Amino acid sequence: MKKALALSMAAAMALSLAACGGSTSSSTASTDSAAAGTSEAASEASTEGGTVANKDKPLVWFNRQPSNSSTGELDMAALSFNDNTYYVGFDANQGAELQGTMVLDYIKAHIDTIDRNGDGVIGYVLAIGDIGHNDSIARTRGVRAALGTAVDANGAINSDPVGTNADGTATAVQDGTLEVNGKTYTIRELASQEMKNSAGATWDAATAGNAIGTWASSFGDQIDVVVSNNDGMGMSMFNAWSKENQVPTFGYDANADAVAAIAEGYGGTISQHADVQAYLTLRVIRNALDGVDIDTGIGTPDDVGNVLSDDVYVYNADERSYYALNVAVTADNYQDFTDSTKVYAPVSTQLDATAHPTKSVWLNIYNAADNFLSATYQPLLQNYDDLLNLKVEYIGGDGQTEANITNRLSNPSQYDAFAINMVKTDNAASYTALLSQ
Repeated sequence: MKKALALSMAAAMALSLAACGGSTSSSTASTDSAAAGTSEAASEASTEGGTVANKDKPLVWFNRQPSNSSTGELDMAALSFNDNTYYVGFDANQGAELQGTMVLDYIKAHIDTIDRNGDGVIGYVLAIGDIGHNDSIARTRGVRAALGTAVDANGAINSDPVGTNADGTATAVQDGTLEVNGKTYTIRELASQEMKNSAGATWDAATAGNAIGTWASSFGDQIDVVVSNNDGMGMSMFNAWSKENQVPTFGYDANADAVAAIAEGYGGTISQHADVQAYLTLRVIRNALDGVDIDTGIGTPDDVGNVLSDDVYVYNADERSYYALNVAVTADNYQDFTDSTKVYAPVSTQLDATAHPTKSVWLNIYNAADNFLSATYQPLLQNYDDLLNLKVEYIGGDGQTEANITNRLSNPSQYDAFAINMVKTDNAASYTALLSQ
């Protein structure tokens, strides 16, 4: 039975933020096709009645949920483009809350040593990925909510960058307080900024590496904690400054390098269950192409026993969206997450090619340089596409324009289904217009 989505973020964070994940940093991810190609023959999806129009073919949005980047309102026209359209991502609110709690728990557990200059102020800096990206907004709010630095803005937590805030007078945040062992500490967001490079790419790791150098010059040992909206930026700051200065750094995505760095002082990260997300992305397509119940191999076992338990995902029927649930990765459990590209065991059994014949899928990654998507998500997809008998063409974008991607979807009729990862969440129409021609 499909499950109802249970939102776990506090009411102050209740803006609809379940959206796309991301982490833009340097990577060796592919830019066009990787491992999989198009069908042996350019054929349209077939039914007993003939060919299927492109506008009626299965479509899965993944990692970046069609939505208004300013308000977070879901683009239901895109999410219900046809009867076989769905979104696959993760529960952004639950993950954001986990990240904030992880940082707070670390501070409490290390209260005797965390205040590097002993001034009674626990100062942190925050790398914001994209001020218009729902996941980035959620994670900024999650950290501020947990640390008591959040302020209200029109009924929701303000997620704006503060620039610098040495004296605690910034209006986008407030000073929080924390009492541990009978002593009261002030928690202050010393600085935060959007990590956008000169070309306009957000979630930029190099920009974050430069920012931590600037912040360290300004604040020195006032910086007690470094927090990042993702591991790409977090690891850039860790390698540039935090590791040498033994300042705990927290990220998001559970990228392999970040998980490994926990042994060297990286404070922790959040696994968004990429193994489950990647499976869902292709499983939903497989089910639609097979004409079976969409829950097959998800909440209901398929013919070879693949099935997910309800503690790793939720489904929201109203939003036509599957959300993987998040897990905190810290020094206590990081060794369980060292292989980020390993398929999830409960859904790792090969489908029979006779019952589930090979189909062709066009799939894009919005930015080939995105660390999480290219180094973790795509390898997982490539592991699952064989298991599900899907021949996938992987397209890598430049992270800046939709045209860089849509220009490579010149003949959608040669594919049976589509999996789309937009550059901007507002731009679903750039793709649906192509499929409607």
